[in-house]
Amino acid sequence: VQLQACGGGSVQAGGFLTLSCTASARTFSNNGMGWFRQAPGQEREFVAGISSRGGSTLYADSLKGRFTISRDNAKNTVYLQMTSLKVEDTAVYYCAAALSAYAGTTRDRYRYWGQGTQVTVSS
Repeated sequence: VQLQACGGGSVQAGGFLTLSCTASARTFSNNGMGWFRQAPGQEREFVAGISSRGGSTLYADSLKGRFTISRDNAKNTVYLQMTSLKVEDTAVYYCAAALSAYAGTTRDRYRYWGQGTQVTVSS
């Protein structure tokens, strides 16, 4: 499974971005999907996850209400809508495909990773 993330960029604080991640596999709809992020000098952290059919979502507590994960299985694509962006949201954002139909909050629950897309929020 190859994952291609895009949509990153530079935005001012308070702005919004939508990331997308497209998977190469026809089995995309069988896998939970997730987004993680990694800021310079920090560990990669969980952002959001969604089950294979989209019926269940998970969010990092600190991001609830600002970020929304969704997916379109017909397009093999998962999205991350980010609003009210803050400087501390600056990071490389990675999408990942889970080992099962359910997303998790830890890296070991994911098998395939995209290359990452940079999000930079300026004050």
